[in-house]
This record gives sequence, C-alpha cells and structure tokens, in this order.
Amino acid sequence: MPLMTWQLWFARLDCVDAPLPWQSPQDNLAPGRVAQSFAVIIAAIGTPAIPPKLRGKSPGRSLGDRLPPRIRYPTVKKHASKRKKTEKTPPPTHPIAI
Repeated sequence: MPLMTWQLWFARLDCVDAPLPWQSPQDNLAPGRVAQSFAVIIAAIGTPAIPPKLRGKSPGRSLGDRLPPRIRYPTVKKHASKRKKTEKTPPPTHPIAI
C-alpha cells in the first residue's frame, strides 16, 4: 500500500485532471484523483507484455499435404473359456424329512 501511494504521489505532476461531471476541477490532485487518470499514463507508457495470440479458425493443413497411413494392428479376439468336465454331484437333500 505505501508503494502504491508513492507511485500516485510521483505521478500527480504528469496527470491531467479529468473530473467526472459531479466533481469540481482541482489544481493540486489528491491520490484518488490521480488514480482516476492513471490509466492515461499507463496507456502512454505501454506494456512490456507480448500482444495476445490471434483466435479463431486455425489455417489447417496446407494444400497437397498428406498424412502417412495409419499403423494397423491385428485384432485381438477372446475365446470363450471351456468348462472343465467334473463329476456330477447329487442334488442336495433337505435335513428335515417329512
């Protein structure tokens, strides 16, 4: 916060007062009024950031450019498992005989 206040204090000499319709013009700008017109200073200085990349439809493949054919892999098939031959068990008997 103190650094921001110092930044506004040093920038007040370079700011042009642009009061809103309900504000009266000032000769000696307060930090709040400097902050209002600080966007003009930032726009004049510029930014070190690179411009954003373009958006939209990509150009696609160039004309005549062909892709190599896809690599084909053999199909893997699973076989149904064979049942083991087991002895036939007798049906269960009930413990209570009627």
